[in-house]
Amino acid sequence: MAQKQDREALKEAKRAKKAESKAKRRQLLQAFNMQRKEDKALIPLMAGGLVVVAGAVFGIGALFGMQWLLLPIGIALGLLVAVIIFGRRVQKNVYGKAEGQPGAAAWALDNMRGRWRVTPTVAGTTQLDAVHRVIGRPGVVLVAEGAPHRVKTLLAQEKKRIARVVGDTPIYDIIVGNDEDQVPLRRLQQKIMKLPNNLKPAQIDGLEKRLAALASRGTQLPKGPLPQGAKMRNVQRTIRRR
Repeated sequence: MAQKQDREALKEAKRAKKAESKAKRRQLLQAFNMQRKEDKALIPLMAGGLVVVAGAVFGIGALFGMQWLLLPIGIALGLLVAVIIFGRRVQKNVYGKAEGQPGAAAWALDNMRGRWRVTPTVAGTTQLDAVHRVIGRPGVVLVAEGAPHRVKTLLAQEKKRIARVVGDTPIYDIIVGNDEDQVPLRRLQQKIMKLPNNLKPAQIDGLEKRLAALASRGTQLPKGPLPQGAKMRNVQRTIRRR
């Protein structure tokens, strides 16, 4: 009886894995078709990457009389390069559409890889300026988005507020934007991940608990960029009512 149940569980797990894999392939195909329609250079760049890499490996193999043996490896590497090109073009397109929209920085932070503790909108204004908090190995990172003349004050206030709780823990501040001393949205994740590691995992847990005791102030922004065409006045009116 137990063996039969184990076999059934194994079959179910295989079916679930197969369905998940199929869903991922479908999503990838949809993303490719959408990008292809908007990005006319996508297919030529992917094809070029495949041909150049495969040709280079084939040429190296020809020097040693191993060109046909290395050709499959060259094709595999070329396909990998084509996929990388596709991923970067899609990422560039997504960030290009999100840039400048309220909530875009929070969306980018939520999609960071690694063990980062992200708290969106720990401080904000009715004009949809916001400061988001990230906790990780570097310490505390405050990320602000919005009008520069407003977020600088908002950022300084939040930095002073949490400094009383975190002690000697490093606090970094970043303003998202394209002006001088600002970080473009597409480079935000890279900027944070390049910060030095100052804390151990156990220290991060303790730091998160202390900051959790601070009541979040300000208003909640959308977790992602606002849909294009959304009316700013309506959003601001909703925030004022909260």
